[in-house]
Amino acid sequence: MSILPVIKYPHPLLKTKCKPVSKINAKISKLIDDMIETIYSFPGCVGISAPKVGKPLRIIIFDVSKHKKAPPSNHNLTVMVNPVMIEKKGKTITREGCLSLPDFTGNVTRAESIKVKGKDKHSKRIEFYLVGLESVAFQHELDHLDGILFIDRISSLKTDIFTRKRYL
Repeated sequence: MSILPVIKYPHPLLKTKCKPVSKINAKISKLIDDMIETIYSFPGCVGISAPKVGKPLRIIIFDVSKHKKAPPSNHNLTVMVNPVMIEKKGKTITREGCLSLPDFTGNVTRAESIKVKGKDKHSKRIEFYLVGLESVAFQHELDHLDGILFIDRISSLKTDIFTRKRYL
């Protein structure tokens, strides 16, 4: 496994709609393993998507289990290939950051709870509910697959974007 370089804004790939994964083969499995190693190489990181590491594919990985704001029942390390949000409820405003925009955080409105589906790294269909930080992490990474950054979801650049004061 390898730690992959993370691309930074304004790299054009970050604004690209990603392609679905047609088959989880050895190449895709290696990318997933490398993405897992990459997410854990950044303390405090709770999610990563394939476009952040230069691959325009619909793959996200998230793990909020070690974060202080993790919901009591979370799914730990989760790999989702071709993920889809099929239901959402409520609204919450959270402060988000991103490996691809490391110097900023911002207030973003997200669904409070969601139902999602996709495939795991073994091509098995998965479907479950996410709440709290896990829901936010999924939505943030899903946006990346459609070329949307958290700064695109900020209501006011004057009041809702902040220079990062500390790096996790």
